[in-house]
Amino acid sequence: MQNKISFKDINKLAIPAIFAGISESLISLTDIAIVGNVKENSVEALGAIGLVGSFLSAIIWIVAQTKTSISATVSQHLGANRIFAVKTLVPQAILFNFILSLLLFIFTTLFVNEIFIAYNAEGLLLTYAKEYYLIRAWGFPLTLITFVLYGVFRGLQNTLWAMKCSLTGAIINVVLTYYFVFGIEGVIPAMHIKGAAYASVIAQSIMLAMALYYFFKYTPFSLKVRKTINPSLKPLIIMSFNFIIRTATLNLAIYLANAYATGYGKNYIAAQSILMNLWLFFSFFIDGYASAGNAISGKLVGENNYQTMWKMSKDISKYAIIISLLLIGICIVFYRPIGLLFNQDPEVIYVFTSIFWLVLFMQPINSLAYIFDGIFKGMGDAKVLRNNLLFATFCGFIPTLLILDYFNFKLYSVWIAFGVWMCCRSFPLMYFFKKNYVDQ
Repeated sequence: MQNKISFKDINKLAIPAIFAGISESLISLTDIAIVGNVKENSVEALGAIGLVGSFLSAIIWIVAQTKTSISATVSQHLGANRIFAVKTLVPQAILFNFILSLLLFIFTTLFVNEIFIAYNAEGLLLTYAKEYYLIRAWGFPLTLITFVLYGVFRGLQNTLWAMKCSLTGAIINVVLTYYFVFGIEGVIPAMHIKGAAYASVIAQSIMLAMALYYFFKYTPFSLKVRKTINPSLKPLIIMSFNFIIRTATLNLAIYLANAYATGYGKNYIAAQSILMNLWLFFSFFIDGYASAGNAISGKLVGENNYQTMWKMSKDISKYAIIISLLLIGICIVFYRPIGLLFNQDPEVIYVFTSIFWLVLFMQPINSLAYIFDGIFKGMGDAKVLRNNLLFATFCGFIPTLLILDYFNFKLYSVWIAFGVWMCCRSFPLMYFFKKNYVDQ
């Protein structure tokens, strides 16, 4: 039994996870950067991509919670030297996600108009959002199956394979988005916002193909679905259901943020699109260490080794805070140029620069929230995470947003509310972990 997890052990998982996470967020950032610089209707196009990206993230995060559950289950069985017991579970989990993704595709495409009207979209903004979404929606099955495979890899203490898949997909997406949006004279017609959507779906297809290659070649699992239900499937679905409630609550906060921003005007939702995607980009940086904590804590639970887990949590938190401070420093140096990278409209940039400092200020607090999220996920303690996020959203985020909006703080309302939200997510988890697992 290990008494300490080394810096090398942590970074062996964290660094590939950081690159994998960055690669996934780069797909959305690439769409925003390229489409946001198209001369024709760039503000509406940028806003549309922001709304669709937010909705896609919301839905995928909600239904992809089997990724977290399968990672926790596999890592705990690995730590207990019982990996054979989940061999039939993995293909059943993949089939479950595939069926779920098809249902989502059908439902959301049928009600696409109503979905984006609910975000306060109208006119050209609504038209662009629907055009972009109806293509991106084809990526649902591709993304959800890929995420389950990533969860299996992480449970096996390997984040390198997911990194290779995601980096490849991100690079392909950057190249294809540029040429599909602007076109090549006589070869590829300029497809504007639709081109960005087609590029994303192609990139997701390649990521899935690569993930399947690593799955078949290097893991002890297969895709053969047996009639006998694995005993771990029911606990996995229950765990996933709690994670789904948690993630649905998380995305309620993001939905309200974007709906309020859209209501403030097109310049506000355009700026919000940039801010939200940068926030997610920073989150993926920090979340690499959370992924390491997730994988290692699951294995340590299998070993019943909570003291080592506490030491690891302090080390990982320290590394994540250092990463967040480095990101803040870089962004302060390039404060205004970062906004100009995504859009040239003076009014959009004015809103962006007036709010961006808030996004930066909350990064160290975000680090603590993500780290302890990852540790509790690795332990499979979905109820604590569910209740914590319900508290953070309904007692922190929503009241703050409503009060500040009443006093006409506009986009400040949204990001101050996010700051309160992250405080409510981080500090209670740290207290609960130490009290209930370490001090016992």
